[in-house]
Amino acid sequence: MTTPLTVTRIAHASQLITLGDLRVLTDPWFTQNATYYPGEPVVRTVETIGPLNALVISHEHYDHCDLDALVAGGFDLSTPLFGPGTVTALAAAKGFTNLHTIEAWETARVGDLTVTATPGKHGVHEVTFVIAAHGRTVFFGGDSLRIPELDQIPERFDHIDLAILPVNGLCIRPAGLRQVVMDAEQAADLTAVLKPTLAVPHHYAFHSGFLGDRMITKGDRDPRHYTDALGRIAPEINTRIVLPGVEVTVP
Repeated sequence: MTTPLTVTRIAHASQLITLGDLRVLTDPWFTQNATYYPGEPVVRTVETIGPLNALVISHEHYDHCDLDALVAGGFDLSTPLFGPGTVTALAAAKGFTNLHTIEAWETARVGDLTVTATPGKHGVHEVTFVIAAHGRTVFFGGDSLRIPELDQIPERFDHIDLAILPVNGLCIRPAGLRQVVMDAEQAADLTAVLKPTLAVPHHYAFHSGFLGDRMITKGDRDPRHYTDALGRIAPEINTRIVLPGVEVTVP
């Protein structure tokens, strides 16, 4: 029998992934501030997320690494935390104790769970991840740019059951509209390379507030641009836009 694999979007890039009996939370974000708005409901609180087998964090930006919210909410700081050195150093300073520092193509294991850092590129140091257990495999794209190194993933892993990719093509206005996140077409192109059983877009509802959207960031907030692009590029791949709080079972 195939091990059950499900994913529930909490909001933004925070995803609750279950691989059989293992529960993994990616890029936690539970709060907001003057220039960071989820743009969609955050369907769980730290107090209601439940026990986890691991945290997987791609980079230290607040909207992906809301460690203060975890600490304030009484989260178990001995939960295994996987991330690049920039993240684990910050987590150590916050009191997290079970840290696994991995950079691109490095792997760490806790029990039946294997986490491999895969390449990423963003405004700060970032990695993406392949998360595997019980014969199921998930690619988690954080909010990386589309970079050629990601094309090596199919050469290193037999099959990707679930690919979760950012799609909003976020640009920084004060930096001359420098792009820091892959856009819908680029995400669709990467999906075609990965050939997952199911692809789910994320990182599109975020915004910077009335002034911030006009002075700081520019992004595409419509995930249908990704699903439309994937339909053109690789129509054989199943994709689904998932609202926060909806649990999706991966075949």
